[in-house]
Amino acid sequence: MKAAVLTHYDKKGTDLEIQDLPVPVPEDDEVLVRIMAAAVNPLDNMIIRGEVKLIVPYKVPFVMGNEFSGVVEKAGRRAARFKAGDRVYGRMPLHKIGAFAEYAAVKESALARIPDYLSFEEAATVPLTALTAMQAFEIMQVKQGESVFISGGTGSLGAMAIPVAKSLGLHVYTNGSGENEERVKKLGAEKFIDYKKENFAEVLSDVDHVLDTLGDRALPDEFKVLKKGGSLVSLRGLPNGRFAIRTRMPFFKRVLFQFAGRKYDKMAAAKNQTYDFIFVHEDGRQLEKIASLFDEDHPLETSIDGVFSLDQVNEALDKVKRGGSKGKTILKV
Repeated sequence: MKAAVLTHYDKKGTDLEIQDLPVPVPEDDEVLVRIMAAAVNPLDNMIIRGEVKLIVPYKVPFVMGNEFSGVVEKAGRRAARFKAGDRVYGRMPLHKIGAFAEYAAVKESALARIPDYLSFEEAATVPLTALTAMQAFEIMQVKQGESVFISGGTGSLGAMAIPVAKSLGLHVYTNGSGENEERVKKLGAEKFIDYKKENFAEVLSDVDHVLDTLGDRALPDEFKVLKKGGSLVSLRGLPNGRFAIRTRMPFFKRVLFQFAGRKYDKMAAAKNQTYDFIFVHEDGRQLEKIASLFDEDHPLETSIDGVFSLDQVNEALDKVKRGGSKGKTILKV
């Protein structure tokens, strides 16, 4: 099979190599999936630059790719949830990625069936953002009637997190460019703040939860609008001790991340708030729950900005690196 392989880490980025590799043999609890489409994400460029080695230390060389859709070819001896021909999608297991390939052996627990109304390309845009939203709200321990501010909610994460939050009975607030206001309100946001006209920190107060997508420059203001005792979950801040404990990391990493995240823990402690970093993990059951929240009349919103072939993987990675995307970048395998 053809696969896109990272042969070495490089802080400045490096090209993946297209190599011919044996088709993987699924283990007892795995399913062999013929990959139809894979999404290219900022996470992939972070992995290439070695920025997640402390969280997940992939040993080079390895096949890249985190998010995919495809068709089940065959299942391992103890994998009974899926049969040959099933359309499936998922986030590759954290410790064994490899979606940028013609085939992948994936733990069946990471997979879910694709809703009938989604194409393979559309389905490949869903897992990372869907799981991020579900896992963030799980960490927050949200309750119906509470409020959440999703910073920078006009991108692909917001398109998933806003309707999920609404389905959980939350009051949803977000900010972004004014041209997206109507679309975001249709998704379920009650309040939209045009960042060119207003600072959200001057408009909001006593919010129960914050989902941060902007990182260091926005975090002080996000803590400011969060109520006393509220929770903030960040995709873009630094890991902290709570993250290391929650993900069952060894003692030395707990000490390391406790030191790395102390700045944000200190901000949170001022008003008895909590700060959590999230690095999304695979979970097929959560993906199935996401699918149950939507249907053909009220579908998952997907957005594709560009489609490339597997041979064009480095062009796709460059496109994502440049930013400014209006949707997911897809490899059609």
